[in-house]
Order: sequence, then C-alpha cells, then structure tokens
Amino acid sequence: SLVLTGCQPFVQKPANISQQVEAENQFNLQGKIGVRTPQQSGSAFFTWVQQQQQFDIELSGILGVGKTQITGRPGEVSLNSAKTGLIQAETPEELLKTATGWQAPITHLVNWVQAKPATVQAQIQRDSAKRAVQIIEDGWSVELSYNEQAHMPNRLILKQALENGAENRITMVIQNR
Repeated sequence: SLVLTGCQPFVQKPANISQQVEAENQFNLQGKIGVRTPQQSGSAFFTWVQQQQQFDIELSGILGVGKTQITGRPGEVSLNSAKTGLIQAETPEELLKTATGWQAPITHLVNWVQAKPATVQAQIQRDSAKRAVQIIEDGWSVELSYNEQAHMPNRLILKQALENGAENRITMVIQNR
C-alpha cells in the first residue's frame, strides 16, 4: 500500500541486509541426495525445511526405511536415527565428522541451494542468464544445473578433490521447492 501524492519525491529506505538474508534463507526442499567417498557411498531421499538459522532435515531410504532426523539452530545440531542413536554437536560440520568421519562445508549448502556463494572468497562462473553454474569455495567445486529458465538450481554436484585423484562427491537433485 503505497500512496504518492502530487510531485513529492519518494525516498525508499534501503532494506536491512540481515533482514534480506533471513528472508532468503527460508525454504522447503524435497529431493534425493547421493554421497560417494573413497570409503563409502549411499543415497537417500530428503526433506529440508530452513527457517533463517534453524533447520529440520529428514533423510530416508526407499519406502521411508532408515529414517534419520537432523535438526539445528545456532550452536546446537542433532542427528537421530535407529542406526546411530542421538548424536549432538555445535555445528553441522562437527556433526558430520562425528557421524561419518569426513568433513564437508555443510553450512555452505544453505547458500549453494539458493545459487549463492557462502563467502566473499568464492569463485563464481555464470551462464548467459547470469545464473551461477559453478561455485568454487573452501576446497569444493559446486556445479549447479537448472530446469529451463528457472532461477534456482534443481541439481547440485559438490566435489572435493582428494589425494591420489580420488574425490568426495555429493549429488543433490531437488525435485520440489
């Protein structure tokens, strides 16, 4: 509801940057994720609800078998499954290390699924529509793919080069946003 009268100038206040970031960091994703490391590989279906700094992720195998619940807010992240029981940590990265033994910049995923870099040091490659198609950041290369003219990616492939030509790879296919 904006009313302009006569020729009075309209001065719009710049929006608070933290409010913009918070509004952007609200999403609900569903899809499939696959993980491949030199030691292990597996896949799961996921539902991810992000509300600013809080998240709730549910992972499950075919027909909901092997359900894992991951919840978090700043300073407190937990993973609960029949296989592992309850595991708690201060950060998603620490939780992943405890649960699987390997490291990944999990916190960056909030930005990457929105086609944004997570740090100012990121190297970004864009397509002709100015969409990010590759983000190189913190030792990871993220390839983003889009459906037709969509602004948000429907597929992300995260790769971390390891010694001897090996790699850690995470593939996310986003089916619903």
